[in-house]
Amino acid sequence: MKKIKAIIIEDSRLARNELKDLLNDIPEIDILAEAENADVAFELINSHKPDLIFLDIQLPGKDGFQLLEMLDNIPMVVFTTAFDEFAIKSFEYNTLDYLLKPINPKRLSQAVEKVKQKLAETIEKQDKKLDFDDQIFIKDGEKCWMVKISEIYLFEVEGNYTKVFFRNEKAVLTRSLNVIEKKLPEEKYFRANRNTIFNINYIQNIENWFSGNLMIKLPNDNQVEISRRQAVLFKEVYGI
Repeated sequence: MKKIKAIIIEDSRLARNELKDLLNDIPEIDILAEAENADVAFELINSHKPDLIFLDIQLPGKDGFQLLEMLDNIPMVVFTTAFDEFAIKSFEYNTLDYLLKPINPKRLSQAVEKVKQKLAETIEKQDKKLDFDDQIFIKDGEKCWMVKISEIYLFEVEGNYTKVFFRNEKAVLTRSLNVIEKKLPEEKYFRANRNTIFNINYIQNIENWFSGNLMIKLPNDNQVEISRRQAVLFKEVYGI
């Protein structure tokens, strides 16, 4: 298994050093950075994109829970605290473990084992193709949706990300179109060109277009141009 990239977020230098010493005996952990407050941690998490954070709850200024609420993409979390009163609340944030200070080396090793198991499950899930009836969680700014794959009729490149169209909504996913394509059920989605994938179930009209291309009409007045090379494949696959 690859190294687990981690950031330590703890306001006490002594506590940070003690945790680092313990983690140095666990070869799977690669400590990328340290932060002594939530604002510094926020910047480090967004720049380094760690797999895991060791997070003290009581920090100067914003606490550990407030830090998690600031993040769009939350890494795996192991809380480290001197108090047990936050244990129940911590699990509302899908934390993997809750370690009381002074941290016991055996408990730390157990927490890392949970992290390794979760990471392996995540990798396995990433490699698995989605079914047409599977649901995915989509978050764009303050808006959130649970959306069936079958409801998504168009994926479109937008910079380094992908715009997704579903129902009467659209949102931006922080994944590339190439990554998304590998997850989609092949029998329902077609790659029209370098920038676009559409759901064949939502085709409203097909027109012959310039230079051997095809023009597909989709819901909400969206149109997709199928390149000449892909148009040949489209006709072969769907008998047009």
